[in-house]
Amino acid sequence: MAIYFRQLLAGRDLADGDGFAAQMANFIYLIGDAESRECVVVDPAWDIPGILNCVRNDGMRLTGALVTHYHPDHVGGNIFGYSIPGLAELAAHCPVKAHVNENESEGVKQLTGLSSSDLETHRGGDVIHVGSTAIQFLHTPGHTPGSQCFLVGSTLVSGDTLFIGGCGRVDLPGGDSEQMYYSLTRVLAKLPDEVALFPGHNYGSRMQSTMGDEKRMNQYLRIGSLSDWLRLM
Repeated sequence: MAIYFRQLLAGRDLADGDGFAAQMANFIYLIGDAESRECVVVDPAWDIPGILNCVRNDGMRLTGALVTHYHPDHVGGNIFGYSIPGLAELAAHCPVKAHVNENESEGVKQLTGLSSSDLETHRGGDVIHVGSTAIQFLHTPGHTPGSQCFLVGSTLVSGDTLFIGGCGRVDLPGGDSEQMYYSLTRVLAKLPDEVALFPGHNYGSRMQSTMGDEKRMNQYLRIGSLSDWLRLM
C-alpha cells in the first residue's frame, strides 16, 4: 500500500496573494491511495479551485472531504467580515460527502449552508478507506465539541487540537478546557512516539513534528493533573 499525502499552506500553496489567508496560516491536507489514485481533502477552505487543481495535477480523484471542526477558516463561512470559501463551494464543483463528527454536524450546516444529505457523521474510532488507505477518526473534543483528528498509518492530522508546541484555544464558543485536557492526555499522548504530527495551522518554525518530540517539549502534554491544567488555562 502506498499512501498519498500532501500538506498545503493557505496563503502560499493556495490562495496565493490573499493576505488574510496568509495571516491565518491554515494547512489543508490531501490523503489517499497512490495506487488507486483516490484521495480526500482535510478542511477544504480558502481556495477551492486551487485545491482541485492540486488534485488533478497529481493525477488523483477526489472522493470526499474530512472536517476537523466547524470553524470558518476550516470549512468556509464568514469571519471578521471576511467570507471564506469552503465546503459549499467544494460541493458546487465536486459533490462529495463531508465527513464530520456527529457533534459537529449542526455547526457545519449552519456555517456552510450544507444539508444533512451532504454530510456523513462519525464517532471516535470510526475508520474509512480511501482505496486501500485506512483513515481512523479520533474524537478529541475541547476546541469544539466535535473536534476530531485523523490517524493514517503513522501520521496524525491534528486540526486545532494539538499544534507544534501548543494546543487549540478553549475560550471560543463550544470550547471546553477539561475536555481538551483529556483529549490531549488520554487520546493523543497515548499515540506512539514515532507518529508524525501535522497540525491545522502553521504557527511555529516547523511544519511538522512527531508525537515523541511533542511529549518531550510541548508543555500542554506535560501537565500532570487536571487541577494544574485548569489553573494554567
